[in-house]
Amino acid sequence: MKKRFKIILILLISILSNSQKIQANEKIKIGLLVPMSGQNKEIGQSIIKSTRLAVNKIDNSLIEIIPKDTKSNPEITLRSAKEFQEMGIKIVIGPIYQKNLLYLDEIKDIKFLSLTNKINDNPSNVISAGINANSQLLAIKKFIEINEIKKTIFLTPNVEYKSEIKKGISSSKIKIFKNYTYDSEPTKLTKQIEKITKYRIRKQNLEDEIKRLENSDENQKEKLINRLKKRDTLGKVKFDSLIIADFDESLKSVTTSLLYTDIYPKEKYFITFNQWFDESLLKETHIQPIYFPSINKKNFEQFSREYEKKFSQYPNQLSFLSFDLVGLIYYLILQNNFEVNDKLFVKKNKFKGKIGIFDIKNNKINHVLNFYKVDNSKFKKIF
Repeated sequence: MKKRFKIILILLISILSNSQKIQANEKIKIGLLVPMSGQNKEIGQSIIKSTRLAVNKIDNSLIEIIPKDTKSNPEITLRSAKEFQEMGIKIVIGPIYQKNLLYLDEIKDIKFLSLTNKINDNPSNVISAGINANSQLLAIKKFIEINEIKKTIFLTPNVEYKSEIKKGISSSKIKIFKNYTYDSEPTKLTKQIEKITKYRIRKQNLEDEIKRLENSDENQKEKLINRLKKRDTLGKVKFDSLIIADFDESLKSVTTSLLYTDIYPKEKYFITFNQWFDESLLKETHIQPIYFPSINKKNFEQFSREYEKKFSQYPNQLSFLSFDLVGLIYYLILQNNFEVNDKLFVKKNKFKGKIGIFDIKNNKINHVLNFYKVDNSKFKKIF
């Protein structure tokens, strides 16, 4: 009886061992949902190239990237996803845009790593892999704590992504003194910034003080009056830093309005969201220093050089993210004994990619970001 049990045990071990070897030698098929035609096809083609670059870097013939077209259309995205399902593919990078996630909850047995940074209202089988608001606010929170900043006001534009910001503030537990929503329309914006900074009150304070001095017998009053006349306002504001959740020209409009109301970046911390090293900020010397969280700049530049050398064109930011996602998936599959299942993104795990550190837990991805400032027309790393 004991001998028979030993034989059965040996057979079971042999079967399991062979099964693992077969499984380990199967192709690791990763789906890729991107626009390969239509107005966003250049973005899609760049992402396809970057994933192939990643496969070459990993140098494992078992990895296979299979791209399919979304045409930036949710119905076509669903059709392509169903084709992946028929092929037995369990994990897909993409789609890019949140609008294309609309029907993907119908594909229960595939996990989609969308390149969007939006996390609200996504289907349960979709993981947002973009640089979301929570990741950025955690980096900003660290900067605030390091510099012992006490009173931070938050400026959020009245746009679609404001709900993402609100959720990020809550989940990151960043301490905010006051939170304001502003209108991006220039004339309305200026009036709102005036109200937030109490510009009219401080301007009146200045006028009152000049009048007081003019009617006083104080020594050197002319000198004091001339000094005051060079100012725009008098009096302090109740904050020491501002977080401006904005980008591009809209961000510049907000900072210009702040300067107009006598709030300067050399006196108050101007902090914003990930600017992806927008070089136009280097020319805006009047709003420097300005601080922001972002990806690893050195690695991004190295990736861009390699990509340009290989494909004779410059990559977009989503290409860099998709490059890392191939490495992330490969790493997690290795950790999971070459098995692709629902556990891949559940267990707490960290992956160091080119972008930075991916923090994975409960089917969510956060990024541990670096922090930079634009000062003297240069990007400078803080941490």
